[in-house]
Amino acid sequence: MKITGLQNGRIAATGVAVAAALVIAGGLRAVVPEPVKTDAGLLSGTSAAAPGVRVFKGVPFAAAPVGELRWHAPQPVAKWTGVRKADTFGSVCVQPKGMGRVNVAVDLPDSPAGSEDCLYLNVWTAAQSRSERRPVMFWIFGGAYTEGAGSSPHSDGEALARQGAVVVTFNYRLGPFGFFSHPELTKKSGHNASGNQALLDTMAALKWVQTNIAAFGGDPRNVTIFGESAGAAIAAGLVGSPRTAGLFRRAISQSGAWMGLAVAAMRTRQQAEQPMGRPGVPPPVLMPLRELRAKSSEEIARTLVGAGMIVDGWIIPEDQSLTFAQGRQQPVDVLVGSNKDEGTFAGDMTAMAWTNRVKQRWGDLADDYLKVYPAGSDEEATRSSQVAFRDELAWHMRLYASLQARRGQRAYWYFFTHEPPYAPNARNLKATHAVEIPYVFNHLRAPRVFPDASSPELASASAAERALAERVSSYWVNFARTGDPNGRGLPHWPLFSDASAAPMIVGDVNDTPDPQRLAIYDKLHAKILAGLKE
Repeated sequence: MKITGLQNGRIAATGVAVAAALVIAGGLRAVVPEPVKTDAGLLSGTSAAAPGVRVFKGVPFAAAPVGELRWHAPQPVAKWTGVRKADTFGSVCVQPKGMGRVNVAVDLPDSPAGSEDCLYLNVWTAAQSRSERRPVMFWIFGGAYTEGAGSSPHSDGEALARQGAVVVTFNYRLGPFGFFSHPELTKKSGHNASGNQALLDTMAALKWVQTNIAAFGGDPRNVTIFGESAGAAIAAGLVGSPRTAGLFRRAISQSGAWMGLAVAAMRTRQQAEQPMGRPGVPPPVLMPLRELRAKSSEEIARTLVGAGMIVDGWIIPEDQSLTFAQGRQQPVDVLVGSNKDEGTFAGDMTAMAWTNRVKQRWGDLADDYLKVYPAGSDEEATRSSQVAFRDELAWHMRLYASLQARRGQRAYWYFFTHEPPYAPNARNLKATHAVEIPYVFNHLRAPRVFPDASSPELASASAAERALAERVSSYWVNFARTGDPNGRGLPHWPLFSDASAAPMIVGDVNDTPDPQRLAIYDKLHAKILAGLKE
């Protein structure tokens, strides 16, 4: 693990002496006493940029999943003696660098190195004592199940900690390390299941929170999981799992849920274990597990593909469209939504390509779908593909809110319409996928997450942008605290009632998906449910 004395322009210092020095020098309030005692040993943290906020970086929550533990369920971390300095982020999980773009988890100058030894978490807290019981916000990063890290600067928890939450970010195994099914893994699991190692990592980190977060001033009985894109899908998957009772109280999904970003049946373990490979190369599921575990990380990353979140038979015992439709999901409050221009990053579409794609996917509903999203020209097909992407995701988030409300829980549905500022030479994707993240974390200076190409410099210099970030982050922290995003000075956010309700507009553009257009997705989902019940 790399240790540095200066990181992101912040002096890395640890121990009670530093906190005391801050109080003496600046008249600042003290923070939770250190060293902090966890079940594995004592920790000392470091100062965040904001006065009174401490951060504990690179805290192991499970043993390194290497060697015989590759693809294994996370195992207990070894205890240590003395005080462990938690002043440097741990290694990120193995993942590719950005291809023609920046992957903020690994491509920045101070990004941690990648390794299979990556099961680390980070805690931000401004609690003054261990007895405060602040709400806990547990971030699950996105990145198509193949990239991301809890150390990425966009998910810095400092501002949310300053607003009263204890923030936890963590790493989960990615790609073929985090989503790999194999008959031997299935047989040895004890549950006849494999393929959701990343979800097991997430649950292990949440169990660490239950055991240890009170020592940081957090309330283990008031944990909110929140995530974006693939992280939003994992969050919803955990809500739908029968194995997560008691691990969290509320959930936020930003642009994603159990079906992913589109309406579809979930992939099954049986499908993930189907032999597939290149000519002359044995399919991985037919190779002995010992041979696969003997391969290097680089070879695994190069030759295997992760299936993403699947119906594994244990953590996710059935397609979660059935789970949610029949009210078997966890009884937790939710805040869910998506963005106005989700699909603008997808690029141009030809009329022929769009028409063929629609016919292949929609079958006997294709003609009706093309009336809603026509392809009379290449330009019209491009527009239709982008509007359809945003509408389909908005429909999924509305369905999530609706089914949770029907379950008897509080639900809040939003539509993020704000178009952030873009530099003159940048491709203006408007309110595209991931643009809400800097506002949620109230961290406008952070490097943007793909595909967001907006300007940190212009946003952080704007009083209006800063005000929106305060508003959005306040909604999120309020929801984590009480299950209600509303608070003094904030525009009122009504409780979700039913599918006829309009979403809360978060932004300055009054635009919402047309309910008549969204009705086509009800028909597709009904077909999927019918097929699952057969």
